[in-house]
Amino acid sequence: MRIRELLKLYAQRKIRPREVVEERFRKIEETKHLGAFISLDYDGAMRTAQILEKSLTKKLPPLYGVPIAVKDLIDVAGLKTTAGSLFFKDNFAKDDAFVIQQLKKAGAIIVGKTNLHEIALGVTNNNPHFGACRNPHDPTRISGGSSGGSAVAVATNMVLAALGTDTGGSIRIPSALCGVVGLKPTYGRVSVRGVMPLSWHLDHVGPIANSVEDAWIVLKVISKHDVQDPFSQKAPLREPDFEKFPKGMKVLKVTGDFVSRADERILKIVDEACHVLKRLGAVIEEKPLEWLKDAAAANGLITQTEAAAFHRERLKDRPELFSDDVRQRLMEGASTSGVDYAQARKVQTMTKHNFKQLFSQYDLLVLPTVPIVAPFIEGENAVEMARRLTRFTAEFNISHLPAISVPFGRVDNLPVGVQFVTKWWREDLLVQVAHAFERATRSF
Repeated sequence: MRIRELLKLYAQRKIRPREVVEERFRKIEETKHLGAFISLDYDGAMRTAQILEKSLTKKLPPLYGVPIAVKDLIDVAGLKTTAGSLFFKDNFAKDDAFVIQQLKKAGAIIVGKTNLHEIALGVTNNNPHFGACRNPHDPTRISGGSSGGSAVAVATNMVLAALGTDTGGSIRIPSALCGVVGLKPTYGRVSVRGVMPLSWHLDHVGPIANSVEDAWIVLKVISKHDVQDPFSQKAPLREPDFEKFPKGMKVLKVTGDFVSRADERILKIVDEACHVLKRLGAVIEEKPLEWLKDAAAANGLITQTEAAAFHRERLKDRPELFSDDVRQRLMEGASTSGVDYAQARKVQTMTKHNFKQLFSQYDLLVLPTVPIVAPFIEGENAVEMARRLTRFTAEFNISHLPAISVPFGRVDNLPVGVQFVTKWWREDLLVQVAHAFERATRSF
């Protein structure tokens, strides 16, 4: 079910929020073996549903009675924010994060906190403290991360939408591997106040949903300027025209050695995606962008270094409480020299400059979201997997560009994601194209 469909049923008095909550929790119970949630809030969800039923009006708020899951890195007052770590297993949030405030004002029902890779520093979601989060298309495989629980909850219809965070691909990677839509907005578009940081200069909050329109509806709600968040930026959010495709738009398909190191079957799916865009009216060009490799590597270095800075005392006092792969990456970050960090920040500036020039010639980039399908949980090397699975996503964190992963096609009967990227603050163009693409490929 989509958000608009649910709102229509509410408006027609054909269903009540408490019925929806009951149905969602039945679904959560049926699929608990996938490990999507760390904690649930049935009582709180039912209280919210009851309040909403008493306040039903002709004009419903945009998320009235919509069940939503929240990555357990984001504060929800009265619930634990564990960050998937033993360090925070008893950490109850006193206040709502700014994005949660916006969701609640819009009538959303928070059902619980979703599983993640510990402290969000990884992409497998094989969490040793709270259990592995499993791919709904094959439970022997990873969900992707670090927002894996959010992606699984959406993919299995436990909820209609979820919030994730994205520092190197953590919204888009699990969305691609689980077959849902993941939208990373422009850096600063969505407040991170009340969200446990991983990397101050790279962290984004965004929606995961079963359709582009649903992701857009959630993004509109949470995209309010937060004067108390020093990383929040004030920028207008334009409305997309979902009724048409921007004819004649110039799309660059990224090629070259950097991109070619992906599963050939995934590259063929990207080729097919370009054919769809061309049929819709886009002009497709191809060009190698080998400097993306340096951008992705710099993003990884900044992530680990800033994560080590935030967790400095915990790493010093009780390093054994971190899982092996997370401890390894934190220690690498802690040992990074100021010279290397400075060089990575220079690469960030150059990457933004390169993209500024690129987007003076093109309207959109298209490339794979991930280079491979979901790997098996057993035998995976989480550190190596982080480098491999962020190959095509991290460069859009370090550059702060908006990007979206849309499910398209399958390989080995597992979902594949195609990634669209556009210039800063043009989420409207991004979702307009993605929506038209989604409609054109619905039966693919």
